[in-house]
Amino acid sequence: MSPGCSEYYLSRCYEKSSSIVSRKIDDEVILVPIRKNVGDLESIYTLNEVASRIWELIDGKRKVREIKEIIIEEFDVSPQEAEKDAVEFLQQLEKMGGIKTVE
Repeated sequence: MSPGCSEYYLSRCYEKSSSIVSRKIDDEVILVPIRKNVGDLESIYTLNEVASRIWELIDGKRKVREIKEIIIEEFDVSPQEAEKDAVEFLQQLEKMGGIKTVE
């Protein structure tokens, strides 16, 4: 991941897509893409603790930079690792249509 790529994501703000349903079950968060009013059970995503927290923090108001800072505060992780994990997770969410950019 290049520094420019990282900066691109850190300066952006995202909101969750209405085409994804999320549920917290015990300590896990699962994401289910909805296609034509039907859950796509072939594409259920189970999130780890950090990814779950990032998902919770995506609210259409916070920039990714702010989310990164919260992750650094709440988890025992370096700024570089938090940035790398956040950007990679956001790229996956974009690819699956789980988030969209807020202008």
